[in-house]
Amino acid sequence: MKQFRIIAFSLLFGFGLFTSQVNGQFTLVPNLPKYDLAPYHFGFSLAINQMFFTIDPVENYQSICWGPFYIPDFYADSAYVLGIEGRYTYGFTIGIISNLRLGKYFDFRFLPDLSFGERELHYTIKKYWTDGEKIFVKEKKIYSTYVDFPLRIKYKSKRLHNMRAYLLGGVRYSIDLASEAKKNQDELADKHIKLKKSDVAIDGGVGFDFYTTYFKFGIELTMSYSPLNALIKEDNLYTNSIDRLSSKIFTFTFTFE
Repeated sequence: MKQFRIIAFSLLFGFGLFTSQVNGQFTLVPNLPKYDLAPYHFGFSLAINQMFFTIDPVENYQSICWGPFYIPDFYADSAYVLGIEGRYTYGFTIGIISNLRLGKYFDFRFLPDLSFGERELHYTIKKYWTDGEKIFVKEKKIYSTYVDFPLRIKYKSKRLHNMRAYLLGGVRYSIDLASEAKKNQDELADKHIKLKKSDVAIDGGVGFDFYTTYFKFGIELTMSYSPLNALIKEDNLYTNSIDRLSSKIFTFTFTFE
């Protein structure tokens, strides 16, 4: 529910900004009337992100018995992975906007940014040892610091006084600066799940632009989905019980151009 409150508040803020601009100008003279005729312009963005995983376990993973060699960070003679669940937390993104006008309704945008986020994998494990058995949940946190290079096409609606809606589509290349930041010192250390250094994703989204007196303010919601497998397998029950681990990121962005 918290995420919906944040998004609802942001949408209301944007709508209030738009209506105040309209109601405050009875002559209906639009702000920045020649703004969209410029061949290019620049700006910056601030965003809240949610990083997810799309998890594809290996076939019949719940019936696989893992011996001591595959159990790096808890004591057991053998273990079974009963369930794998992904969790998310909120992160933030800061970026630079470069916009090239392609036509009346189309723009090309290059939007390099820096994103900080965290994801969690929760493993439900049943372990056996000489004196008995136990079911418990093992939590694995995965920290990511992405340098993103998105390329997008922006399709804009007709301008309605000081507002217009738009659609986004494109691709992005990402480098995870934190992918090798967590390393185990020995076999008894808490085992960290590692992701590959680079990733490619498909982007899509919607948004609204509001023309104020001095700049253009926008709000947009985008989703990035990677078709690639980001997991680095290291011969343990955590990585070997997963066939594919793909990134999915939702971003709620404020733009200032």
